[in-house]
Amino acid sequence: MKRIRILVLILCACFVSAAWGQRNGWSEFHRPDMQRLNPYEKVLNVKNVGNLGLLWSYTTGNAVLSSPAVANGVVYVGSYDYNVYALNAKTGAKLWSYATGNVVLSSPAVANGVVYVGSIDNNVYALKASTGALLWSYTTGNSVWSSPAVANGVVYVGSDDENVYALNSSTGTLLWSYAAGGGVYSSPAVANGVVYVGSSDGDVDALNATTGALLWSYTTGNQVESSPAVANGVVYVGSEDGNVYALNASTGALLWSYTTGSLVFSSPAVANGVVYIGSLDDNVYALNASTGAKLWRYTTGDDVFSSPAVANRVLYVGSYDGNVYALKANTGAKLWSYNTGGEVFSSPAVANGVVYVGSAFNVYAFTLKQGQK
Repeated sequence: MKRIRILVLILCACFVSAAWGQRNGWSEFHRPDMQRLNPYEKVLNVKNVGNLGLLWSYTTGNAVLSSPAVANGVVYVGSYDYNVYALNAKTGAKLWSYATGNVVLSSPAVANGVVYVGSIDNNVYALKASTGALLWSYTTGNSVWSSPAVANGVVYVGSDDENVYALNSSTGTLLWSYAAGGGVYSSPAVANGVVYVGSSDGDVDALNATTGALLWSYTTGNQVESSPAVANGVVYVGSEDGNVYALNASTGALLWSYTTGSLVFSSPAVANGVVYIGSLDDNVYALNASTGAKLWRYTTGDDVFSSPAVANRVLYVGSYDGNVYALKANTGAKLWSYNTGGEVFSSPAVANGVVYVGSAFNVYAFTLKQGQK
């Protein structure tokens, strides 16, 4: 294994799901139904994405492995320097920062004017989105790598203390917790009244969103730090056993699995009947969502921890080789890339004609060069 493998959990912790909220943003790691798809992006497309250029970059005090959330013209992201940042989405100017007690690997979720995020200091924080003021915090029994998912007034999040938590989004009051049997670095997906989440014991669990009762569990061959995506009654998720799994969302029955060449920490994106996911074999894969058949793969220069984002038939993803890529979603052809000069663990967010992603100590924003359409 290459250097920094001890940080592989980071990527899995960067993945979230919840209600859509606003069309003109990317308010959590996952989009509607946890698919990492922005169906409302109309500016960037396969014809013009090759003209992307740097809009701005913002340098934090340490590595940015958290994935950005975008809401109401603001980019929210965590840093290894212990802080959560709010940046102007157009200029990159810092609006505020909030210092937690340790590294922030969790990716923020934004709902109803509140930013929810976890920290390695064992806490889940609720911050006022406009000012960064602390509204409440909830202390778990260990580090919170998992990224919160917000649905129907409830914050769902995992902890390294081996529990999944459901917290009242307004007060932080504990509603229920579920003992997963392993550390929960995967971030919950919430769909149709069910919470789906992976854990380090190798299981993918489906829980009643209201009570936390276990509905079903599927055991993979190794730790599950990838975060599930849910689409059309199917749960898609990766495992450290090197496989991508498709499970019946109601029963947990295996529909298909696809074997990559190495561990899978990346979380799936699902769009137009295709599942997109990265692997530590350096590849990004496109799989038929119904059968698991490989449609194409694109080989980057190093491990792919980053999770793909899909918008307007373009796939965006980062690689440990330092590049952010834009690929044609139906063929895998490279349309654009940008070398950040540092490993890209963070997963892109795409909103309003801008691609946001973290790399090394920086948060980057890319948009079409002036005069390009």
